[in-house]
Amino acid sequence: MLGFGLAIEPQLWTLIFTMVRVGAAFIAAPVFGAVAVPVQVRILLSAAIGILAMNVAPITPPAEIFALTTFLSIAAEALVGLSLGFILQIAFAAPFVASEVIGSSMGIGFAAMVDPQNGTATPALGTFLSVLMILLFLSVDGHLVLVELVVDSYTLLPPGQAWLGAEKLRDIAFFGGYAFMAGLLLALPVGFLLLCLNLVVGMLSRSTPSLNLFAVGLPASLLVGVVSLFVAMPAMGDYMLVIVAEALSALRSLVLG
Repeated sequence: MLGFGLAIEPQLWTLIFTMVRVGAAFIAAPVFGAVAVPVQVRILLSAAIGILAMNVAPITPPAEIFALTTFLSIAAEALVGLSLGFILQIAFAAPFVASEVIGSSMGIGFAAMVDPQNGTATPALGTFLSVLMILLFLSVDGHLVLVELVVDSYTLLPPGQAWLGAEKLRDIAFFGGYAFMAGLLLALPVGFLLLCLNLVVGMLSRSTPSLNLFAVGLPASLLVGVVSLFVAMPAMGDYMLVIVAEALSALRSLVLG
């Protein structure tokens, strides 16, 4: 009997309690939290990984369902799961920061399309870089590493002792600055060439005031931007792998310790 005369199988109640942390991590994490992933698939994945976690670490759910301690335990489990997914989501914001820097300099900041990850209208260049980063994330088995870290979290942060301290929450908040730094570094090769082009166009406008900047500057910035993106794409792809590696290492260091 688990409160108010309700009865539930102990193993089923343990599985439901375990799925809270796993489901919260999948909601906040990229790839798993995409709007294109059906809710039924997320529930089945959460149940499958919950069964795996139950076999890896001993999980003891609260004795009663409708109790204050139960709600606090569920909130603690959701907080840990959301923290695990949120750190990855911060790292995946870097391509959008880079696309804003590059797109505004190239003059294609107005071009937007639907992002398959979030289902909202985002810059077209940002969507392209985001899809590329997702493919790189899957190519290095980042989704499997995320599942492994979620399962390991039951050993390092067992239920009942899962409240994150103020220092960990502060470190997670400070990690948000990494998205801006990584985005600027990702846009650095293309952004530097476009900056040099703008300086040249500015000097031409001062030397020949009669020159139509819109007729010369916009096509030149678009051409230089496309060529520089083509040339710098291998280096940008390598740095995206660095961002993925930093995000996965931050999961263990910031949340799990």
